[in-house]
Amino acid sequence: MAQQSSKIESSLKTVTISTHEIETVFTEKIHFEAPNWSSNGKYFVVNSNGRIFTIQTDGSGMKPVNTDFADECNNDHGISPDGKWLAISHNNKYDTIQTEQWKKSAIYVLPIEGGIPRMVTSRSPSFWHGWSPDGNKLAYCAERNGSFDIYTIPVNGGEEKRLTHEAGLDDGPDYSPDGKYIYFNAFRKGSMQIWRMKTDGSEQEQLTNDSFSNWFAHPSPDGKWIVFISYIVDQGDAHPFGKDVKLRLMSLDDRNIKDITPVFFGGQGTLNVPSWSPDSKKVAFVSYSQND
Repeated sequence: MAQQSSKIESSLKTVTISTHEIETVFTEKIHFEAPNWSSNGKYFVVNSNGRIFTIQTDGSGMKPVNTDFADECNNDHGISPDGKWLAISHNNKYDTIQTEQWKKSAIYVLPIEGGIPRMVTSRSPSFWHGWSPDGNKLAYCAERNGSFDIYTIPVNGGEEKRLTHEAGLDDGPDYSPDGKYIYFNAFRKGSMQIWRMKTDGSEQEQLTNDSFSNWFAHPSPDGKWIVFISYIVDQGDAHPFGKDVKLRLMSLDDRNIKDITPVFFGGQGTLNVPSWSPDSKKVAFVSYSQND
């Protein structure tokens, strides 16, 4: 859920991966999070104060999306590959089992232009993170029996499938554009690093191994890169707001990693969800500043 404070200023920015040039698209003295870049390249989807909004790429203000009853949306949302649907994670008000509010999160889908959300996951907490390239499945992080793991489920509903079984938090699953892999972050051996696996959960492979806390790997639409956020100071298995972070880029050809932004004030809400431009040239993210 977006943290609301009159002292927070949020800036939607883009970075060009070839030049590292950063452009500020939109700034507002509210707390908004998690930009998705639309498949037609014309707008972004963000969340703020439990609601979903669009921001045009020319920066011409925020426009609310009609999500009907879903007024407690968190920052795990995303657009279907065909651009017709929006997946949201919203606190299920009818969940009487979970006692903590954030653990009531369930996944819903609705038309991209707005409408009445349809529940996909009957169990909570469930936090959306990825659409399969064919649009038929959703990948998400969920807590079941005290363990946070990665699951998939048919978008039209059905049985969920657990893909990870290791101790420690597994989070942030996002499909590769060819449908062969799911990229994710995992807290194993005392460190949060980037991993990938086949879409059936097999062949789990660690991709980063450094001193940073690495989160939310997102493959580019052309399949050449993954972008992810790195906390400068180790955060254990947490991804808090208001920390020094930077965005980094891994080439999937040779697995070399480079910084594409300087260190900035961000964290939770900066890069939670897929945010590549359709042409794979830019990545959208949110940075923050605190006002006195």
